[in-house]
Amino acid sequence: MASLSQALWHRNRVLAEAALEHTFVQGIASGELARATFAYYVGQDAVFLDAFCRAYALGLAKSPDREGLIAFRELLDGAGDELRLHNGYAARWGVDLQRAADPATSAYTDFLLAVAALEPVGHIAAAMTPCMRLYAYLGLQLAARTKPESPYREWVETYSSAEFEALARRLEVLLDRYGGDHDRLAVLYRQAMELELRFFDAAIRWEKP
Repeated sequence: MASLSQALWHRNRVLAEAALEHTFVQGIASGELARATFAYYVGQDAVFLDAFCRAYALGLAKSPDREGLIAFRELLDGAGDELRLHNGYAARWGVDLQRAADPATSAYTDFLLAVAALEPVGHIAAAMTPCMRLYAYLGLQLAARTKPESPYREWVETYSSAEFEALARRLEVLLDRYGGDHDRLAVLYRQAMELELRFFDAAIRWEKP
């Protein structure tokens, strides 16, 4: 029998497939994505990860047991590693990590922080798991497709790594452990998946002034 996290992922696979075939994601694999577009995405993702770290911290604070405390601390450290990756892009490519959030980013961060502040820890995990599982899925799918010369190969290698998969699974275990209202969990999971697609849409729509 599928676990709660597995059931939610499979219920939303159509959105995962849409993300994989998204112009932005395919541009990363081919290396043909405009550098300015990727730089804009990195800047917005830095804003998003700041909120993601705060949501992890609230999950840690609300954890009812030691397992949750340890797991959320590990996940928070993992998000910090992602921010360091972005700092590397910023240094090499002149990415502005202090950009104001665009509407798609604000919608996602507002959603995450509201859930983290107002809802129980299992619901927090449901709102955060789609990001981790989706990126692990995209990284794995793109690993064999990404051209060696793609300037975005480091992005693919990060999200296809065993270390990132372990973090995604860690969060899924928390979702399975704490659970919550099943209807609410389903709504939160799907909303996060939809917000991920909007995030990619926003990067493609953006044009450098």
